[in-house]
Amino acid sequence: MHLELSEDQEFFRDTARRFLESEMPIATSRQLFDDPDGFDRGWWRSAAELGWTAMLASEASGGGSLSGRPVADAAIVAEELGRLVAPGPFLPVNLVIAALSGAPGHEETAAALVAGEQLAAWAFGEPGNRWEPSGFATTAEPDGDGVVLSGTKAFVEGGGVADHLLVAARTGAGLTQVLVPRDAAGVTVRPSKSIDLGRRFAEIRFDGVRLPAGAVVGEVGGAAADIERLLQLALVLQCADVTGGLDRVFEFTLEYMGDRYAFGRPISSYQALKHRVADLLLMLESGKGCVDAAVRAVDDGDDDAAVEASVAKAYIGDKCLHVIQECMQFHGGISVTWEHDIHLYLRRATVSRALYGTPEQHRERICALLGF
Repeated sequence: MHLELSEDQEFFRDTARRFLESEMPIATSRQLFDDPDGFDRGWWRSAAELGWTAMLASEASGGGSLSGRPVADAAIVAEELGRLVAPGPFLPVNLVIAALSGAPGHEETAAALVAGEQLAAWAFGEPGNRWEPSGFATTAEPDGDGVVLSGTKAFVEGGGVADHLLVAARTGAGLTQVLVPRDAAGVTVRPSKSIDLGRRFAEIRFDGVRLPAGAVVGEVGGAAADIERLLQLALVLQCADVTGGLDRVFEFTLEYMGDRYAFGRPISSYQALKHRVADLLLMLESGKGCVDAAVRAVDDGDDDAAVEASVAKAYIGDKCLHVIQECMQFHGGISVTWEHDIHLYLRRATVSRALYGTPEQHRERICALLGF
């Protein structure tokens, strides 16, 4: 990112990078390919001890921001995770923590998530690539002193390992968020297939799940603003993750071009390839600028935060695959082998492009937000 980091933030970034390089290098991530969870829970608890779950949490839940700019701090970690295509439930857990922070009756759960003792997932999108809450079919209907949850959520990151599910649902003309124990009666979790080797997703059905009134996060029918805030957080952290991956791919591609010789010269010396590299660098730096603007806007709660977050998603979603595929061309045939790491970045970027809405959907969202 282009954010000007303080000394504390630089130390935080360097600590996160060293931790990932020593505890979760790409070679270790590859070994977890067949693991149902996709990550080691002991490793996640260690990550929580480093403050990876504290940034968006309230002090009452054991959290607190390093710099006073919690979204920027979280984006630092997201970028480092993207650089090593690292696994783990960083995004879903932090989204739920942000939702529970300050929500009456959920302090104990939030504290357990911050400590790394429990896991949670945000059940937002629905089958049919539906990411716009106005089109959601999942309902949370009041029933006596509780609510009844019905519907299906798809593309739930970390849904298979979560102890708690934060579900975005409709209640009449409004939106409601409900915290659901994964083992509640009527909840069915079905793991989903994904080309991303590091992250795990699930489709979750709610068949008349009865919950007490205390399961509601916020107000019944009044969660539209809270859901919008979580969506903005999801978009900026996802874009930071993708940008971190693109940055790393660009780095090792330049190194390879300097080492690979053709006709007695390194291929990086050929003018035609230099022009292509310059184009990629422009795309990469423009993407960083988009993430920078979105992080600042969401951190400050600006009126245009939703637009900035969707601009970042639309731009990076459009460019990420092109950048990686161009870098694959520079590598030649080795780039399409299982042993080379570049396909791991392509897989992750491909899934991220669609998760929380495609670039096309976010361009439509931008138009709607601007009144076009």
